[in-house]
Amino acid sequence: MKVIVTLSGGLDSTTCMAVAFNNKEDIYPISFTYGQRHSIEIESAKAVAKYYGLEARHKIVDVNFLCEIGNSSLTDKSLAIPEETTDESIPNTYVPQRNLIFASLASAYAEVLGAGKIYLGVNAVDFSGYPDCRPEFIKSLEETINLSSKNFVQDGLRCIIDTPLINLSKSEIVKLGNKLSAPYHLTTSCYNGTNCGKCDSCVLRLKGFKEAGLVDPIQYLE
Repeated sequence: MKVIVTLSGGLDSTTCMAVAFNNKEDIYPISFTYGQRHSIEIESAKAVAKYYGLEARHKIVDVNFLCEIGNSSLTDKSLAIPEETTDESIPNTYVPQRNLIFASLASAYAEVLGAGKIYLGVNAVDFSGYPDCRPEFIKSLEETINLSSKNFVQDGLRCIIDTPLINLSKSEIVKLGNKLSAPYHLTTSCYNGTNCGKCDSCVLRLKGFKEAGLVDPIQYLE
């Protein structure tokens, strides 16, 4: 079956790629540039796609409008990227409607290809409280995508939103990816784009590897 994998170049999306590859699915990777200050992740996404022999299929879509509207420290350099989040408020690293926009574009591509599944690397356990990572959002998203699809309305061909990591802790994700030989050495998770070791994303990643009893294969500044 043809499937779309939304590939950021980070740990979670690369684990999804490993899951799809292990399932022997016909993978079409898609990545997005949106003016993110950690744009180095696109190079990681390219490297991961190449690792799986899918560089010729790898689509990179420009949605710089997300940068133009701002209101996120990932797209607006006037806002400081926070270090480890300690309260329950949604941090300013949240990019407004990012997953909705990415999934919508991926679903358009899936409709053209006749793909029956879209992999999203969202997680509702070890995450920063982003509203577009919750199971209720994914359930609603899948229903909406199908209701707007000619393939479904005309031919009854449903597209599934597959989120294999949504109920896993970061350490469980690391263990799963390690079991599937995910190329974590090619990935980056840093919001600063430097592997700073201090931002929320780096801290969560390092914690996941430590709790999994594994060594993170990438180099950090500190």
